[in-house]
Amino acid sequence: MGVYHAGSRAVQDRVGVREQADHVGRSVGRGIRDVAAAFLELQPLLVVGAADPSTGRVWASPLTGAPGFVRATGPHRVSVAGGWLPADPLVTAFTTPGTPVGTIALDPRTRRRMRLNGRLGPTARGFAIDADRVFANCPKYLQRRESYEIVTDRRPGEPRRTAELTPRQTEFVTGADTFFLASVHEDGADVSHRGGNPGFVRVDSPGELSWRDYPGNSMFLTLGNLAADPRAGLLFLDWTTGTALQLTGEASTDFGPERRVRLTVREVIETPSALPLRWSAPAYSPANPDPAG
Repeated sequence: MGVYHAGSRAVQDRVGVREQADHVGRSVGRGIRDVAAAFLELQPLLVVGAADPSTGRVWASPLTGAPGFVRATGPHRVSVAGGWLPADPLVTAFTTPGTPVGTIALDPRTRRRMRLNGRLGPTARGFAIDADRVFANCPKYLQRRESYEIVTDRRPGEPRRTAELTPRQTEFVTGADTFFLASVHEDGADVSHRGGNPGFVRVDSPGELSWRDYPGNSMFLTLGNLAADPRAGLLFLDWTTGTALQLTGEASTDFGPERRVRLTVREVIETPSALPLRWSAPAYSPANPDPAG
């Protein structure tokens, strides 16, 4: 399987960055290098994206555990020792052999991130992923958080499911500096990170939100996926309280003077105190544009 499919190529050609994409694409491989394996074992958080086999809806889900709950067990394999929420919308995906999944491990302390995509196989403790693509991302638009603590007595609250955003959830989204975006294509799934100063995500109505697509690595893996298959899942985290806000719907890209992605929301799941992690306050990336600009 090549690095790019027709959807990504179409977006690269439209923007005029095919040559840059070819250059960056040479960094993508199947192997998990020693430095990548060491990075994974330090992380308390992994975000996984996939399509729910029972509904077809795409979600991005947070998995947490003590560092080492995600680890490389071979040159092309990663094992994950559980860590998902009891009512996670991807529970069926996590227990279905052959499910295409995308993952991203993001470390706010070092402003590093690593993506690994492949096929899932259930194990006695969770699941393993046989990797198809492994690559690192630059720290652009990633906020630094110096430290975190594990809140041992924090327990997930009852999930709230709605068909659109409530006023309080709207404030959550518009105040966010980070979210994760899951997308799919014919041969797999992917999760990417989006970041900016608070206000970079706009809620246009209770059933629609949008964000400006800032210049990145020119690969256009996510926008390429959405060009071929509009299904998408978004994950917003409260880095202090641990609340997780998951959205699923369909996304499209407006290639106007300001490239903008719009999501039509189909379902929302809010889980209070979902994660036992409490991070320090952010130092915003110097690359973040002014959201009002």
